[in-house]
This record gives sequence, structure tokens and C-alpha cells, in this order.
Amino acid sequence: MSSTEKKDAPSKEEKKESTVTEQETPSPPKPVPPKPAPPKPEQEEPTAPAFEKSFIDGIKSEFNDDVEIGYIKETRTRINVKKEKILDVAKFISDKTPFDHAESVTGTDFPDEKEIEVTYHLGSYTDNRFSKQILALSTRASREDEPTPGNDLTKLPSLRDVFYSVEFHERECFEMLGVYFDGHPDNRRLLLPEDWADIPPMRKDFKLKGR
Repeated sequence: MSSTEKKDAPSKEEKKESTVTEQETPSPPKPVPPKPAPPKPEQEEPTAPAFEKSFIDGIKSEFNDDVEIGYIKETRTRINVKKEKILDVAKFISDKTPFDHAESVTGTDFPDEKEIEVTYHLGSYTDNRFSKQILALSTRASREDEPTPGNDLTKLPSLRDVFYSVEFHERECFEMLGVYFDGHPDNRRLLLPEDWADIPPMRKDFKLKGR
């Protein structure tokens, strides 16, 4: 072997050092997979107490397809009623359930559906079990695009003779939304002047003058 070959060939110590260096070179860390997100807890729909379910079943049994249950929550139940049956359903509730008065009456304008919704929020003074319960009794009247309140088809039967406390609420709903309540003893305006000539101010197409 020539001297040049001996000089170029690695020594045993160089081979050993090279091997150690290769062994000590750390491999790149493996990516850690992300932890799966914990499953969302299932939300249980609140169920009506047994005493509340019993009167709901009674209403459904009595009026069948003329009523539907809108929702049942912990302290509030909604029942949707056809306007032709709203007076009969109200009388049934007054006679057969602890709901003995209307706490408020609200109205909602649905111009795209050509309807105005009126909801009676009923409560109980006589049964402590129902002290925190509200029964929302809801119905709808036809909506006129050019209303003449009291002289068009936007009418509903008044519940004043069933729940006396609705007297002023129905008057307010008449002047603010244009819903006339047949059988109400005093359908005069409550807040607006009698010569009010614009559309009812709580309708969605009402516009303030100058805007």
C-alpha cells in the first residue's frame, strides 16, 4: 500500500468517532396529534310538571286540531289557537285550569304573512303551584295593507268577559296595531287622539313624519 492510500484512509478512531456522532444525532420529534375536543353536554329540553301537563292534555283533548302546543318550558307554555276558537279555549282555561287572569296582552305584526299575532299571557292568583307559571295563549288576525281599524278584517273576539283584566290591554292593541276586538265594551283609543289619521304606529310599515 502506498503512503498516499494510508494517508487518505480513515483511522479506527475516526471511524469510531463518526459512528458515535451518527448515533448521537437526535431524530426530529414526532408531531403530537391534537387532543380531541370533549363532547358537548346534551341539553335536555325542560319538561312540564305533571300538574301542568294534565291541563295541556285536557286542552288538546277538548279542541284537537284547533290548537297546537307552541312550546313547553320550565315556567312558560305557549298554545297557538285558531281565531275562531280563541274565545272557547279561553273559557275552557278559565273554567278548568288555575289560570284566572291575564297579566298582559302583546301584539306582533307579520306583514309578509298578512297577519297580526295577539298573545294573552295568563297567570294564576288562586293556586300557589302556578305562581311562577305563564300560559301564553296566542292567535292571529288577518292584516290589511291599508287598514281602517274597526272597519276592516283585522278583528278578533274579545276576551274581556272571560279575563276582565284584558280590557285596557285590548284597547291598546287596537290603537297600536289596528286589531279590533268584537264584543269589547269600549273600543275607544287609549293613548292616541281620536282623530289619528295615520296607520297604527306599532305596525312595521309605519314611518315617522319627516324621516
